[in-house]
Parts: sequence; C-alpha cells; structure tokens
Amino acid sequence: MTEFRPQLIYWQFDHGGQNGFADIVLPAEFSHLKSRFWNEPWADRIGLGSVSTREREKHFARFEPLNGAQPKPLAMRYHGHQFQHYNEDLGDGRGFLFAQAQDPIDLRLLDFGTKGSGQTPYSRAGDGRLTLKGAFREALATEMLESLGVNTSKTFCFFETGERLQRNDEPSPTRAAVLTRLSHGHIRFGTFERLAHLRESDRLRQLVAYSARNYFPALDPDNGVLFFCVFLERTARLTAQWMMAGFVHGVLNTDNMNVTGESFDYGPWRFLPTYRPEFTAAYFDHAGLYAYGRQPSAVYWNLDRLALALSTAYDTTSLRAELVRFPDHFQREVLACFFERMGLELPVDLGQAEELFVAGMQLLATTQKPFEDLFFDWYAGRSERAAHWTAATEWQRLLAAMTPCAQSLARLAGGYYRGESPETMLIEEVESLWSEIDRNDNWQPFYDKVARLREKGRGHGFGA
Repeated sequence: MTEFRPQLIYWQFDHGGQNGFADIVLPAEFSHLKSRFWNEPWADRIGLGSVSTREREKHFARFEPLNGAQPKPLAMRYHGHQFQHYNEDLGDGRGFLFAQAQDPIDLRLLDFGTKGSGQTPYSRAGDGRLTLKGAFREALATEMLESLGVNTSKTFCFFETGERLQRNDEPSPTRAAVLTRLSHGHIRFGTFERLAHLRESDRLRQLVAYSARNYFPALDPDNGVLFFCVFLERTARLTAQWMMAGFVHGVLNTDNMNVTGESFDYGPWRFLPTYRPEFTAAYFDHAGLYAYGRQPSAVYWNLDRLALALSTAYDTTSLRAELVRFPDHFQREVLACFFERMGLELPVDLGQAEELFVAGMQLLATTQKPFEDLFFDWYAGRSERAAHWTAATEWQRLLAAMTPCAQSLARLAGGYYRGESPETMLIEEVESLWSEIDRNDNWQPFYDKVARLREKGRGHGFGA
C-alpha cells in the first residue's frame, strides 16, 4: 500500500505566514456537504486511497489538517498583470495552500490547493466561494488535458456545499462547491512581481532559492538567471502542449502562471472546434488578447514581466539573453508535441518536421474539420480514414515519409483508435453534461466522460 508522505516545506519556509509570503487563514464552514468528485487514481497514488468518506469530508471540505501536514492553511500573497495591466490588489481570494506531500512515485513535491474555501484578506468584495459549475468545469479541463499528456494540475476532489450563490455571468442563484487540486507548485509569476514592486529584493532571492531547492534541486539556489532559464524552457513546453491540444486558456494573466510550468486554475477555457487562430475562450476578451493563436506571444509577454521582476535582484543582461531564446524553445517544443500527438518519430531534420507540421495546420485551416480529427484519423500514419478528408494529397505525401513510433502502432490496435471518433471536450458537450446535473442532478454522464478520458490517457501512458 502506498504511504502518504506529508511535508512541512512551505510552512517552515514561510514561518507560518509571518515573513511576507502568505497569511494564515481560516476555512469557511459549510453546513451541508455532498461529495461529487473524488480522484481515485491520484488518491491511490499518493496514499490516500483508503480514507473513509467521513475523512474525505473532514480533510477536504472542512480542511482539518492532515496528520503530519501543515497545521493551518496559507493564503498566498501576489500581484500580477491582468490583461497586461498591473494590479497589486490580488492574492488568494477564495483559496489557500492546505497541505504539501511527497509523491511516492516520482518523489516530487505536491501541493493541495483549494478553490471556493472561503474569504481571505485578498477576497476584496468577493464571497470566497466557487460555483458548482466552476468545479465541474475545472475537473473536465484537467481530465481532458491529462489525457492528452499536458502538464496540468489535477482536480483531486470537490464537494457540493448546499449554498446558493449570486453570479453575474450565469443564472443565479446557483449551486456552490469547494474544490481541492493537486499541483507541483503554487509559486506564481505574480508572487515575484509583488516582491519586485515592494522592492524586497532580499525576499525575492529567498523565494528563488526556495523554489530552486524544492522544484529544481539540481540547480544552484543562488543562481536566479539559471532558475529563469529552466522554467522558461518548461513554460515553452507547456505553451506548445496547449497549442497542440487545441486548448485556449482564456485568462493568461501573470498570476495564472507558475514557475513549475504547470497549467492550473481553469476559468473560461475552451477547446478548439476547428483550427481558427482568432478563437477566444473568455466572453470578456473583446480584443482577443488571449486568443488561441496569440497564446505564445501572451506567454512571452508574461515571461518578460517576470524577467523584469527578477532583474531587481539578478543581472538584467543575462535575464534578457535567456528571454529572447523563448521563441526558439517554443518552436522546437511545438514540433515535438505535434509529432508526439501524431504518434510519429521526430525527424533529425527539423526542417522536414516543420514541413509536415505546416501542412497539417494548413489542412485543418482549409478543411475546417474538427481539430482533434487530424490526430485521430492520421495517428501513426494510418490511411484507412483518409476518405474523411479532402485536399490531403500533399499532407499524405509528407506523412508517408515519416516513421511511426513503435508504441503508437500498438496503440492503433487498442480500443481508442477503433472507435468512430476521438474523445473531445467542446463547449456543446460541456453544456450538455452540465444540463443533466443542473436539471436532473444526474452525474452519471459526467462520470462516464471522465472514465473515457482516463481510458484514453492510460492508453497513451498518461495519468496516475
């Protein structure tokens, strides 16, 4: 049986919230709780698979401390650029760091972070709550992204709380929930921006050293430039994964990005129906700042803000020299991700790889066929679904010169690729699943969808 391994790392570093990085907070009290989602694969992996229903509620809805973990929740302090405008009135307003643990499998640090767990000093005028639909949507986003191999947080669990919330962007009153996510880090870009804004360069160095020791232990904790280089590369990888998943984050603000290069905190996300670079996820993104095709430039801009913050404590010239390498990192990573999704070996000649990539994107743009169909119909170079496509002659010629990965040929014989269509997560599907919950309290279609996504992920080597 896997052993749960709690840690006190951030609690000890922050000295209980007294030295300027976080604040001790109290969780909200909920009178009526109903478990709606429990991530059994990840619970089993980290040693919490055998906890009783009562213990789940005790620790992940009432947030009584886990044995050996930090004694009280911590709300993070941070600033950030929101739609490229600086905002110092930020921080964890409806969540906190509840606990940390060590993953028994890969030994990495895992954070339990919450959403909808009550008001904090940073709630501003908010109620600190989360809608049930928001929790449901976050679970779908993380399950879909995990099934595609994207470096994402995991939705660990959520409970319906029995409260009725007023919201301006959905029919109200609406049902409420409290959610716990698992991630490999909680330090946001905006955390460093806050310290730079306050001109606390010594504390900024402390935070870099903490992050390096716990997330990148091979690094010199005093080398902020090398630290920036490593998570720049990881961020390039994440951005490429988003693009090849057809994922549109929606709110790529600096407070929604972290130093481990992990996707988290899902709001108005969408997946592409067809290849359209101008496609946006957030109804309030009128200028299309965070449109699908502009995500790489938005991430680059955020990294520029981070480099500017770090330059208050480290060499500016060296940081800028690393920053300008981002486009090259991203280009290599997007080709690697494309070939991974296609089940093909990445050619040594990256020019040849780019030719196939461009042809694939052009085919999607020309035909306006569903985005996921390219990776499903042509996986490992198979041709039996070619009849579904038109204008694919050049694509087929280039594809024929590529080599399938050995494991991708085995996957073709599996259940997923024997189906009639790929698993997708379009807005119509999301709304249909939610309608069953909202109108009939029928959660089975949601659970069935999660099960299918996990089966797909396991078939490709992804998941707990």
